[in-house]
Amino acid sequence: MAGAQPQQRRRCRFPALLASVFATVLLLFSPAAGAVEKGANRSSLLGQPRQWATGKDEGEILAEAEARGRGGEDSEAGEQGREFESLDGMLQWAIGNSDPDKLREKAEEIESLSADELLKRQLEIKELMEKLRMPSDAELMKIAIADLNNSSASLEDRKRALQELFVLVEPIDNANDLEKLGGLIPLIQELNNADEGIRTTSAWVLGKASQNNALVQNQILRYGALERLVKMGYSSSEAEAAKALYAISSLIRDNEHGQVLFLSENGYAMLQHILSTASNSVRLQRKVVSLLAYVADFQLSAGKSHAPFLSNHHFIRSVVHMISAPDLDLQEKALLAVRSLLQLTSDDAAGLHMFSGLDDSLEALRMQLNELTSNVDRREYALEVEVLRKEVQIMFQQKFNERPSQANLLCFQKLWCFVWC
Repeated sequence: MAGAQPQQRRRCRFPALLASVFATVLLLFSPAAGAVEKGANRSSLLGQPRQWATGKDEGEILAEAEARGRGGEDSEAGEQGREFESLDGMLQWAIGNSDPDKLREKAEEIESLSADELLKRQLEIKELMEKLRMPSDAELMKIAIADLNNSSASLEDRKRALQELFVLVEPIDNANDLEKLGGLIPLIQELNNADEGIRTTSAWVLGKASQNNALVQNQILRYGALERLVKMGYSSSEAEAAKALYAISSLIRDNEHGQVLFLSENGYAMLQHILSTASNSVRLQRKVVSLLAYVADFQLSAGKSHAPFLSNHHFIRSVVHMISAPDLDLQEKALLAVRSLLQLTSDDAAGLHMFSGLDDSLEALRMQLNELTSNVDRREYALEVEVLRKEVQIMFQQKFNERPSQANLLCFQKLWCFVWC
């Protein structure tokens, strides 16, 4: 809510010294210390006797405490970094590291308390335990979402809220709760934030929440987030563009409706921009051709013989051009994309025109790979890429009635057997 102060996150860890003091106070002033008969196990915080988790009675624990008390300062120094998994463990540790005589004195004092005083102690302890309770994921998500909805929250608080949501939405159940808790709208709104870091992290959270999750994919798509993410793909910031591509990939993966929306938002023009802009990094270009290869494979698996984005001939030629890129990993990903695109392309003159220059790019790559085979460290990888290159070349020749020579087919078979047999 506007004007409210950002809510503080609860922490569940305590320094060992604080834990010791706190746990000892709980033990000494708990009604359990005086409410049970002498000699009974006094481990309960709420006045009900129960067994120690260790199976030891109080006498054994106190005896161990006396022994540890004579152990010198080394063990004490080692306890400073201790952390506790539960209040029960904290109590047991505190008792074991306390002065037995003082414990007995305090227990006798508590035994003299009246019923009203004991009840008051119980209520105080219950209240304290409630404050120390570890909040659930849903509660933590609500706190983070409240910070995003708080117009007076600082930039730092917003960044922290987004970072916490990124971790919290990884489990699919938490991601599914994001819409129920009112988190999707503020997340999508943050894509328009003036701060690049906020925009980038928001896209990252949306991508994480929607990854392999059709429910969240469709929820985000209904809110129109794809339009803003496509615009972010044009960013001159590599980090922002990369996270936008990550979110887009998560939203349209295995989602035909998402792919249709991406086309309607002219998303492939954005992908072409990344491929054709010299200043863009190889990392971004790899992401683009990988995304395209996936979309093409999805269309093929759905039984489609054509894809709407193939009408963008400039985009396809940009992908073909990546086969001549200086990065071998990018070249391999471009080959995979072209292989799938060829299967979706008609074998007419328009299709041939779209892949103009492919022969030259494949030949240039062949010469490059031939040189790399002399490098012992890269020989195996170069041969694998050569098999893929040859496959694409033969597919291209067969597609457009350019019958591959018998020598080329024989060479391909030998290469394939050499690498995979």
